Amino acid sequence: MTSTSTPVENAVAERQVELTVSGMTCAACSSRVERKLNKLDGVQASVNFATGRARVRAGQDVDAHVLVDTVVQAGYGADIVRPDTTPPAHLNADDRAQRLWRRLIVSVLLFVPVADLSVTFTVLPGWRFPGWQWLLIGLALPVVGWAAWPFHRAAFAGARRGASSMDTLVSLGILAATTWSVYAMFFQLNEATEESGWWLLLRSEGAIYLEVAVGLTTFVLAGRYFEAKAQRRAGSALRELAALRAKDVTVVLEDGSQQSVPAELLRVGQRFLVRPGGTIAADGRVVEGRAAVDTSAMTGESVPAEADEGAEVVGGTVVLNGSLVIEATKVGRDTQLAEMVRLVEEAQNGEASVQRLADRISGYFVPAVLVLAVLTLTAWLLVDGSVERSISAALAVLVIACPCALGLATPTALMVASGRGARLGIFIKGYQALESTRNVDTVVLDKTGTVTEGRMSLVDVACVDDFERHEVLRLAGAVEESSEHPVASAIRAASRAELGDPLPRVSSFESEPGLGAGGVVDGHQVLVGRARLFTERGLLLPDDLQRRRREWEASGRTTVVVGRDRRVIGLLALTDLVKPSAQGAIAELHRLGLSTVLLTGDNEATARAVAAQIGVQRVIAGVLPDDKAREVRRLQSEGNAVAVVGDGVNDAPALATADLGMAIGAGTDIAIDAADLILVRDDLTVVPDSITLARATLRTIRGNLLWAFGYNVAAIPLAAVGLLNPLIAGAAMALSSLFVVSNSMRLRRFSPDSRRAAGKSTPDLVTAR
Repeated sequence: MTSTSTPVENAVAERQVELTVSGMTCAACSSRVERKLNKLDGVQASVNFATGRARVRAGQDVDAHVLVDTVVQAGYGADIVRPDTTPPAHLNADDRAQRLWRRLIVSVLLFVPVADLSVTFTVLPGWRFPGWQWLLIGLALPVVGWAAWPFHRAAFAGARRGASSMDTLVSLGILAATTWSVYAMFFQLNEATEESGWWLLLRSEGAIYLEVAVGLTTFVLAGRYFEAKAQRRAGSALRELAALRAKDVTVVLEDGSQQSVPAELLRVGQRFLVRPGGTIAADGRVVEGRAAVDTSAMTGESVPAEADEGAEVVGGTVVLNGSLVIEATKVGRDTQLAEMVRLVEEAQNGEASVQRLADRISGYFVPAVLVLAVLTLTAWLLVDGSVERSISAALAVLVIACPCALGLATPTALMVASGRGARLGIFIKGYQALESTRNVDTVVLDKTGTVTEGRMSLVDVACVDDFERHEVLRLAGAVEESSEHPVASAIRAASRAELGDPLPRVSSFESEPGLGAGGVVDGHQVLVGRARLFTERGLLLPDDLQRRRREWEASGRTTVVVGRDRRVIGLLALTDLVKPSAQGAIAELHRLGLSTVLLTGDNEATARAVAAQIGVQRVIAGVLPDDKAREVRRLQSEGNAVAVVGDGVNDAPALATADLGMAIGAGTDIAIDAADLILVRDDLTVVPDSITLARATLRTIRGNLLWAFGYNVAAIPLAAVGLLNPLIAGAAMALSSLFVVSNSMRLRRFSPDSRRAAGKSTPDLVTAR
């Protein structure tokens, strides 16, 4: 690198600093780091838990080292990001999910025997045998110690900072239940061997709550594992975008020689060569050569663009045939691809409030529970004087307040909805999707690959009077047999379908990159390609074919001219066919009260023709990828809550910017990773179905959260006054969890098809918007 400035100096000079933040385990962690940074004078910070990044805008007098120290003092790790690097998108997300999975498996396997033995040894003392206490401890210790260690560690780290979170309450509940159980097993139950029966469960003395400690660990680990998986998927969008970049570039030196160098060393003004099949390394202008360039990753166009001298090209696109010498005009973080990475990262910075609700409330809830437990212990000691009764009441407060149901409220509903959604072709990827669906009033659809099939098909053939359709197809198919162009593939497939294999052999084949191809077939010179190719060779289309070509192109079709022996003999029309389900899906969205917009990089004529065919109300055509995100923001600025449906790399910024991103599962991994809902069924009716399912899931989650918090508010006072012993409190907590699970399981009966068949528009969901 030619620059000698340090990352800190670069960050300060730009008044924007990016930090990688390590050690964050939940949304509360990112919120805590954000609050700490924003307390600094002249600092505006936004922390993204999904990417592990903090984006800070600071004044010239704010040293980047101060930002790092602030994050470290909050209990997390931090490093400054170099301004010329691509976001790694949370590289440790995979490891964290795997660690949680191992802990969860151990907890699940040990929960059942611990629960069975705890109850059995309490109510049936005759079943006890020498060393039974050590058996229970041996079964529970791996869970309450090793599996629950992340909660203990986070609680201890929070205590050192004078902060509390749900981890604090989870850790205290696990430790308190375990400690009391050990005390009861070794001291109280030994004194109760003469007594037996289920009525012992109603007593405070001698109860075992190891199943409470193990169950609490298991349920909360399940929720954390689900969050880690969502985090991993969110971060991978940035990795996929970065993978589009060329790794190496062939630089053309001033003396005409060529040198291969890493793409990051390319500088503005340098010229570089891109051969067939190569990826363009930077935005630039073609100075030499002609080629067909696959721009589908950036523009969504199904037909490759022609690039010759003077044409502007963008990094991340692929040269299909021919070679280009390009002069770089934008490199590194200034390229359009880098801008797409930034757009996706910034759009993902927001976090759904339903995901953070428990953590926000825990800022008040946890300290209040701890204070109440201490007050309960003190009050009982003063009033009753019994240490055991006082500890029992205080422990009951801690156990009844343990957020078991709260930890299940969101993940169980999401898991059930995901399973049901999979059968409907819907995958709910994150919390934001659920929150956004209730407000969405506008659905923006990409054209290529979303509304249309995403591949060219032959739809019409026009011939001069003395030639038949099959002869024009036979000659065109023979020439295109040697071409890999998408249009050529469509012509070749149509020829084989109508005429059968094999097609005539072609000799003296020549390709004109971006224009067409020619060769000798059955002794005749055949030329197939754009009208421009024929015009350059002095061949004019007959008036009737010229009129037909204009009509086809006005309706959005791609036209290909066929000539034999320097005479135009026919015209082929190709188009990207609309999906059969598109019209019904748009009608269903309108019945749901949603507005529809077709947003595409295609030309205006093609876009309007497709919109008229399927019934879309509004068309925005000819937009580049960053323009798509800008159009979404413009719609949002008009007061609309926008859902975007797309499938390509070019749709990723718009999907991430939208209030609700919906990716077609047959599309690119990048679009899928940037979206909130993945539509894995190749049927656009899944779009309205996904909205109704997401709204139903959100309603279920809110009901779960309301119950979980309401249960705590109602049950804690009962525990504090001694009306609930810890075991009954544990049972009540289990019943609360059972309610949450059973309420979530109702989503298995969700059926948008039956609603549609009945002619309904899910009014209970629509009115919730």
